[in-house]
Amino acid sequence: MKARIRESRPASFWLLAIVFSLFVLFMYGPMFVIFILSFQGPEGGLTFPMRGVSLHWFYKLAEGLGVVDIGAALWRSLGLGVAVMLCTVVLSVLAGLAFRKRLAGGNTLFFIVVASLIMPSIIVSLGIGLEFRLIDNGIKAALEWLGMESTLEGYGTSLGLFTSALGAHLTWTLPFGLLIMFAVFNRFNPAYEEAARDLGATPWQGFAHVVLPLIAPSVVGIGMFGFTLSWDEIARTSQAIGDVNTLPLELQGLTSTVTTPSIYALGTLTTVVSFVVMGITLALVWALGQRKKGRAG
Repeated sequence: MKARIRESRPASFWLLAIVFSLFVLFMYGPMFVIFILSFQGPEGGLTFPMRGVSLHWFYKLAEGLGVVDIGAALWRSLGLGVAVMLCTVVLSVLAGLAFRKRLAGGNTLFFIVVASLIMPSIIVSLGIGLEFRLIDNGIKAALEWLGMESTLEGYGTSLGLFTSALGAHLTWTLPFGLLIMFAVFNRFNPAYEEAARDLGATPWQGFAHVVLPLIAPSVVGIGMFGFTLSWDEIARTSQAIGDVNTLPLELQGLTSTVTTPSIYALGTLTTVVSFVVMGITLALVWALGQRKKGRAG
């Protein structure tokens, strides 16, 4: 037998490997540093070296950080994230279905939707905040004209978690959802729908029993994108949230006031939530794939 000649890798391979390793370290290194420092002992500080290992700062986080109600901010972010996820999924699927046919002005509509990705996030937030303040002025003028003085005195603002903040986050998540649905339907074989119609299925039955099961993994992925993009969004929320704050905004504010590893514990907690959402998404995609294989078998 001829001896196998082991080919040596070119120098370019090792150069690219080093660049890639540095890139991965640059991206994920800060996250791992935060994870490690959040598990310091009671005497721990904000930098290395570590002083003990414990869950002390997580307990401190559960007790609260000064006047900031972390629990309330957490639930606000979760509620907003779920609302953004549901709206993104529904609107993206409906838009994907609509764009399968030629629409009058469809190209213009598409570019309008995608344009929000190009505009600076803070400008989008400022514009939405200004828009809702104009709505407030209109509502107050209408209440005054109608003579509803008691309602006018109790009226605050239309800026809020599920109004202006929801709209601001959708300007960020919807373009991604729409682009994903475009890619999905560009590869979708319409023969499945034609076969369903030949068997007597109504358009709704064809969608529910044929189209939706086939695109379900992508729909789950859109949901994950919608939640995770909303979960850590700051710039588009800052001027459009009203009188309350989401968890990322509270975290940003705490960076200048909290000088203990509790801030790292909070960062670890928010990252864990993101990983949990990703894990649930992967599990759902796997379950849908197994179900599809079972039906095919």
